[in-house]
Amino acid sequence: MATAVNIKKLEADLWESADLLRSGSKLTSNQYCMPVLGLLFLRYAYSRFKKVEEELLKNRPTRGGRIMPIEASDFASKSALFLPKEAQYSYLVSLPANVSSQKLKSVSGHTMNSLGEVVNNAMELVEQQSEQLKGILPKTYTDFPDELLGELIRIFNNDALDKVGGDVIGRIYEYFLNKFAKNIASDDGVFFTPKPLVKMIVNVLEPRSGVLLDPACGSGGMFVQTGDFVNATGMQANSSMTFYGQEKVEYNAQLCMMNMAVHGLTGVVKSGDEANTFYHDAHNLNGCCDYVMANPPFNVDKVKSESAFSAGRLPFGLPGVNKDKEIGNGNYLWVSYFYSYLNERGRAGFVMAASATDSQGKDKDIREKLIATGHVDVMVSVGNNFFYTRSLPCSIWFFDKGKQKKLLDKILFIDARNYYTVVDRTLNEWTEWQLKNLNAIVWLYRGEKQKYKALLQEYKQTLGICGKQTFEKCKVEIEAKLKEKRDEARTAIVSADRKEKKTVQARFDEEIATLEETLTIAKEAVWLYEKFGEGEYRDILGLCKIEDRKTILEEKGASLTPGAYVGVTPVEDDGVNFEERMAEIHQELLDLQEESNRLMKTISKNMKEMGL
Repeated sequence: MATAVNIKKLEADLWESADLLRSGSKLTSNQYCMPVLGLLFLRYAYSRFKKVEEELLKNRPTRGGRIMPIEASDFASKSALFLPKEAQYSYLVSLPANVSSQKLKSVSGHTMNSLGEVVNNAMELVEQQSEQLKGILPKTYTDFPDELLGELIRIFNNDALDKVGGDVIGRIYEYFLNKFAKNIASDDGVFFTPKPLVKMIVNVLEPRSGVLLDPACGSGGMFVQTGDFVNATGMQANSSMTFYGQEKVEYNAQLCMMNMAVHGLTGVVKSGDEANTFYHDAHNLNGCCDYVMANPPFNVDKVKSESAFSAGRLPFGLPGVNKDKEIGNGNYLWVSYFYSYLNERGRAGFVMAASATDSQGKDKDIREKLIATGHVDVMVSVGNNFFYTRSLPCSIWFFDKGKQKKLLDKILFIDARNYYTVVDRTLNEWTEWQLKNLNAIVWLYRGEKQKYKALLQEYKQTLGICGKQTFEKCKVEIEAKLKEKRDEARTAIVSADRKEKKTVQARFDEEIATLEETLTIAKEAVWLYEKFGEGEYRDILGLCKIEDRKTILEEKGASLTPGAYVGVTPVEDDGVNFEERMAEIHQELLDLQEESNRLMKTISKNMKEMGL
């Protein structure tokens, strides 16, 4: 069985191999991104194809003693692409180095003389199987030398992918999309919304069925995550949800369609000028959506006010307009659109610049009208470094037009700026368990105690807790096991033969990583239980606060900034006398300086003796 540690290693190994090839070629990340994702797409489609084929053959009817042949329609019913032989990944892998010797014919009938042509042909064949993929898949593989392309194909034919299962290939696809987003840091390249933010939005909105619109859909993360969420409930996303997207940048729209297809989803995505949401409701969905999810571009300026006004979807009026009849900041255009697209029970969740929660002027007027509706549901502050190409903090807004009557006068504020996991120096994220904990606060605000209790039970099952053992006691026991395992590892590695050291090290590294992962889960369980016990919501200083509309409008100037309500977590006294500790640090610095001077004198003396 594949562990999270193994899968992470597989992701990293595949990326390192593929990126090494990129750095050795003359291709830029922009040129390399789409073809590489295309190959991963083909590998994932093939994995799903083989899995579905196996399922179909199990109960296949027979006629005249022969099994009925499998057709493309059989695969469509299972949300998988039918792949003709020449588009199957195994076919590409098995081709000889000298492709021209095979005298292969393309779909258009011409002889193919390079591997690049064969892969282009495979993409053509796949597009013939899917209406939504027509003209979408990359066909620039003749830009790659056959040797480089062949090596890429072999990298993604890693046996480990088959062992960990097809769904993991989808995860690796997202991982690559992730990495490319970090590398392609240009205006048009900012197409990827970090998965933790997407998951937070989907988890709070809890989509089940209906129309979902993302009017700034980028690479389609909102659709993919919604599909996963709906499928996890036992329903089929493609039959219960209708997906619509708008994306001005056509390159991003292509990635969106590929991303949806690789996850077995269908939808309608419009791109180009007609998909500029400031001026077009491309799908005529105003007032029709059950869900709206988006991460729109922040702080867009020079939006033509007259064109935006005539395009409608502005229930609270225009933001500020300058002398050139331009809107200097488009944030509140987006806010208005997201609200306007919702039907009478619709929910919206979107990422927005942190500054928008208390901006002034016309923005404040719009915000006051919005708060007065009672449909602002939850506001979440997010800290720095969640985006791959930006370091600014942001906020996540949630609207609910079908809000419970008892909550119409309330808004839940969550300040999550100090709650995250550090990935590296420039990137933070929420782990799966941190996302569950943040979601639990929303459940308790809504009075959904059973969901909270189910999460406590999930923690207990994951940690193997039974009886009266507490989360805190479990955490302490895991810490002790981890210390013991590290001590055991040091002893074993030191005493191992030189040839065996790496093997022993690897074995202990995996065991320690598993324990560390379990300890992290235990710490999150303690974090949640210490605050809300068996399931009673309460305001937590520095984290969450439920506030009424009157206070927000009359006392707080219509601010929707969580920090204005939740306060600041008090700093715990660590019992250290500040003046004494500073004196100790000063003495330590003097001692270090003295030691440094002594070493310099010794070095100078030695160099003189050597005649240098």
